[in-house]
Amino acid sequence: MSALTIRSGFIDHLGVELLRAENGESELRLDLSAKHLNSWEVMHGGVTMALLDVALSTASRSVAPEGTGVVTIEMKTSFMQPGSGEMRAFGRLLHRSTTMAYCEGEVRDANGKLVAKAMGTFKYLRRLAVGREVHEQRRPGEPSGD
Repeated sequence: MSALTIRSGFIDHLGVELLRAENGESELRLDLSAKHLNSWEVMHGGVTMALLDVALSTASRSVAPEGTGVVTIEMKTSFMQPGSGEMRAFGRLLHRSTTMAYCEGEVRDANGKLVAKAMGTFKYLRRLAVGREVHEQRRPGEPSGD
């Protein structure tokens, strides 16, 4: 497993597991359960997009200096077929500048069938201004604000 970790209460809640993040690539795993499904009993589109967002952003962070985070600027997602069972998400950095990263990724089921594809743009940040407050990114091992 990569030294890069994901620190997010939402991602922890979903149960996303980071398998690899290095050299501009990432791989994640998610075992779907009832909480991940829509009324058709397949992976909810929001879960699919969250998985893609994390795969792409983690790929972009894998080449950034320590302490650098990213925020999503835009992401386009195409859904190919319903997802069920174990999902794998893959992210790949296509291009980066000092402040931006351009990535692509996909989600595949346990049989390797393409479930969804995405392209996204991410901004590198060391701090995030929210209104008048400046937030620091949580570091591995730090407790959450709960």
